[in-house]
Amino acid sequence: MPYYTYITTNPARNVLYIGVTNSLSSRMAQHYENRGTAQTFAGRYFCYNLIYFEEHSDSKAAIAREKELKGWTRAKKEVLIAAQNPNWEFLSPR
Repeated sequence: MPYYTYITTNPARNVLYIGVTNSLSSRMAQHYENRGTAQTFAGRYFCYNLIYFEEHSDSKAAIAREKELKGWTRAKKEVLIAAQNPNWEFLSPR
């Protein structure tokens, strides 16, 4: 079963959220349903638009990558996103 490390953003594209999941479609639906929910970072900042993801063969690799990306600067994350998605188009279904 593949696992994914992913990055979402808010509609204004000024907040980034990094996470791990084994089902991108389910997780994106959860982020959308939780928008505006103060209890979660992604909900509080409306980070429900998928802009980047990587597939991994196991959960340990995905979690390690998530931790690595979370340690990066915003500028470095932006370069990574732009390499796969230059216009930061929203990849999650509407």
